[in-house]
Amino acid sequence: MEIEVRSQSDDEMIFIVRDAEVPFMNAIRRVAMVNVPKIAIEDVNIVRNDSAMFNEVLAHRLGLTPLVSDLDALEGLSLPEDDDWEEYKNGIMFQLKEVGPKVVYSKDLISSDSRIKPVYDTIPLVKLKEGEVLDIEAVAKVGYGKEHAKWMPTTVCAYKQYPEITFNEDVEIDYDCAQACPRGILKSDKRSKKIKIVEEHENSPLIGVEECAMCKSCVRASDNGYINVGFRPNDFIFRIETDGAMPPKEVLLKACDVLGEKADKFIRFSEEGGSK
Repeated sequence: MEIEVRSQSDDEMIFIVRDAEVPFMNAIRRVAMVNVPKIAIEDVNIVRNDSAMFNEVLAHRLGLTPLVSDLDALEGLSLPEDDDWEEYKNGIMFQLKEVGPKVVYSKDLISSDSRIKPVYDTIPLVKLKEGEVLDIEAVAKVGYGKEHAKWMPTTVCAYKQYPEITFNEDVEIDYDCAQACPRGILKSDKRSKKIKIVEEHENSPLIGVEECAMCKSCVRASDNGYINVGFRPNDFIFRIETDGAMPPKEVLLKACDVLGEKADKFIRFSEEGGSK
């Protein structure tokens, strides 16, 4: 199996995987979404809330506020499978005390751990009018996406099979199929009597045929079957996006580790069962 990174940033990663199988790709995708640990606010104690927002809605917004959850931040924290996970003291304490008039933002959350704080400072939480008071205590804990969306480290985690476009040289060139492409992948070159695949695409790290959505609009536009759109069965384009709480590379590496641990556990279980 080969991996080639097309682009990588703080919240997005696109890479090509070659010589892999669909079940393996789907396993990586699912583990990355639901089995990679992340930090989020779990318990909220609302001491006073004079705003027009219901307590339940405010608590929900706090839970969905992304918190820094990289490997350094996770170190030493209890996981849901640990016996002491539910203990109040094992979480990260947050305080929010504000008086209106003002808009309360995520930056107003004061953390007991300087490493673990909201990823973005400008997320609006609630608007306070003149004299309204907001007094909240909250506890953030490590969790998994399989339990709640607030613990899901990815906002986008998807793959598609590597597109493949071929031309039937035995029939007359059909230039209409190039004009039908909604993504501008194809370009008619009547001087050389060819239809070319555009190699570079604006605002996209993907090159050539990789930007193809395999919608087959070009195939339907061709009356003589000049163009065919398919895919390589063992090559894939994988995209991971996060809310900034974790770098996508860390999500991928952790997902691979978790999947490896699950495979080892299954093998040990099979061996123990077979010996009985």
